[in-house]
Amino acid sequence: MLYLVPSPIGNLADITFRAIDVLKSVDLILAEDTRTSSVLLQHYQIQKPITPYHQHNEHKIVQHLTEQLLAGKNMAMLTDAGTPGISDPAFLLVRECVKNNVVVECLPGATAFVPALVNSGLPMNSFCFEGFLPLKKGRQTALKKFALEERTMVFYESPMRLVKTLKDLIEYFGPERQCAVSRELTKKFEENKRGTLQEVHDHFNSKAVKGEIVLVVAGSD
Repeated sequence: MLYLVPSPIGNLADITFRAIDVLKSVDLILAEDTRTSSVLLQHYQIQKPITPYHQHNEHKIVQHLTEQLLAGKNMAMLTDAGTPGISDPAFLLVRECVKNNVVVECLPGATAFVPALVNSGLPMNSFCFEGFLPLKKGRQTALKKFALEERTMVFYESPMRLVKTLKDLIEYFGPERQCAVSRELTKKFEENKRGTLQEVHDHFNSKAVKGEIVLVVAGSD
């Protein structure tokens, strides 16, 4: 059996009792970054074998892991933060498990875009989650498409690229489009900045930007 276990996006207390029980019960833990996951496991005194599973090795080891699952091993997958598969590795192994009738169970829990969307103040009756915008190839096409999107849009972004992305959105969406940026969710220095694209751009352009970023943008009228 494969368990997909959401990990806290910042505050280590944001993990469910069930997630801890699962991590203590499995034969092997797959971790996007074993160093990051080890902090969580040590905090909850979980001592289980742990092995890397990330975008750079998943193609090489997915078949071997599937064979181990078919042989009867139980595994849990952890990413650095949030729910596996949401802008993080998981899809390839889940697909192989489904093909081979291996039971897959995804536990409910932390993911960054939900609290960012809910506290943005923007409509959430209908929204789309788009992960990271393309860096180069396809970026202009994506921005043109999203400029016409009527639903609230949710993106992930790195602190190094936030100001550039806001500038690009101003160019394609217009400076008056409403948005919200959530930074360092659940952590000591959590920040939620709401306003027009221009206002939010100017705010972050005047300071050093750190931490994980969720960007929520209103749909077109």
